Amino acid sequence: MSTDTAPAPDLNLGQVTVEYSPDGHTATLLIDRAAKLNALTLNLLDELAAAVREVASSKARLVIVRTAGEKVFCVGADINHFADLSAAGMWRDWIATGHRAFDALAGLRQPSIAVIDGLAFGGGLELALACDFRVIAAEARLALPETGLGTVPGWGGTKRATELIGRARAKELVLTRRQLTGDEAVSWGLATAVAPKAELQDAVARLAGELLAGAPLAVQLGKQLIDAAADGAPSRVLEALAGGLAAATDDLAEGVAAFRGKRTAQFTDN
Repeated sequence: MSTDTAPAPDLNLGQVTVEYSPDGHTATLLIDRAAKLNALTLNLLDELAAAVREVASSKARLVIVRTAGEKVFCVGADINHFADLSAAGMWRDWIATGHRAFDALAGLRQPSIAVIDGLAFGGGLELALACDFRVIAAEARLALPETGLGTVPGWGGTKRATELIGRARAKELVLTRRQLTGDEAVSWGLATAVAPKAELQDAVARLAGELLAGAPLAVQLGKQLIDAAADGAPSRVLEALAGGLAAATDDLAEGVAAFRGKRTAQFTDN
């Protein structure tokens, strides 16, 4: 018997959805496998990569990454989905798929915020590290505990953690499996802001407002310049090119006019 009603998704497998704010300026990616503590699978990673591609081609100016549930952001990779993989399968499929998804997220031109409202362990922390900013609940915990399982972080955690907190603290995080509180994560430089869970959304809204207040193209150029500089690209060349591009935009003219008129700029992303 046919029906016009689509079957409900099986949340045991999980899904990734994209929702846009009414003005289209903010895209929210929601990873929903709450029944399994948002543990990541190949299917979820592929869906995340597809959602990132969608957002990359949209007019969104900001990306917010959230997960479903109340106590856990993401417990990381689903052990039941990789424990029996061969060495070739781990290399070819599991590690490569995670890198593709997280590298695509990190490479978005739009700035991104991970909202960490609970435990972020292993691949869950690596997911958050692929975002530009991390706003964390004081009650949450961050960790890269893979060595206690007999393996190592596999989705960019060693590189991104080292870039953020330095070699010695990255080693402490990975080798001792230390769990960081929200306050510790901020003091280490691993998170951007911390707030009690009841005030977490207000903290996210404040940061989002600051990011959205800038000229969209300039914000996106600034993000890419910083990432390129971190990879060793010469800023004297790239800043000249980016500055030339910005000079041709309506937003720069609006920004200058607003400054001279002592008013708030109204940017149009043109």
